[in-house]
Amino acid sequence: MKLLNLYKNQEFEAEILKVMDEDLKEANKSNQFEFDWIEEKKKQCDIFKIVIKDQESKILGLISLTDINTEFRIHINLVEVSNDNKVKNKRIDRIAGCLLAFACKVAFEKGYLGFASLVPKTELVGLYIKKYGFKKYGSQLAIDQRDAIGLIQKYL
Repeated sequence: MKLLNLYKNQEFEAEILKVMDEDLKEANKSNQFEFDWIEEKKKQCDIFKIVIKDQESKILGLISLTDINTEFRIHINLVEVSNDNKVKNKRIDRIAGCLLAFACKVAFEKGYLGFASLVPKTELVGLYIKKYGFKKYGSQLAIDQRDAIGLIQKYL
């Protein structure tokens, strides 16, 4: 998968890996993430990090996933981009898209036809719908097979 360095207008390779406990400790100690990722891990979910290929120590973003196998979907509990790469300070683009596409890929691997859901912050609903192809389902947003394929093709 490719991320984009906005300062150099140059693409580079990234990878998504399962986090280790020391990754979460480092994320919590840094000034890069707002959520308490150690607390999130206690919820028995799977947490993954996106990093520059061959530079695993520099976490650019994190995503927490829960397999809701009774409903054939992957639920995105949290997704967070490092503070250095958020809207006004953004140095690297495509981080969130890659993480969301990864969740869809996991949903395909589990046999859920790419179906992934999340409960967004109110101010982000429009972004998830317009930029990433999610649709409203009650209080949740979800992405289905066709849009999940499009997201994977665009970001992974």
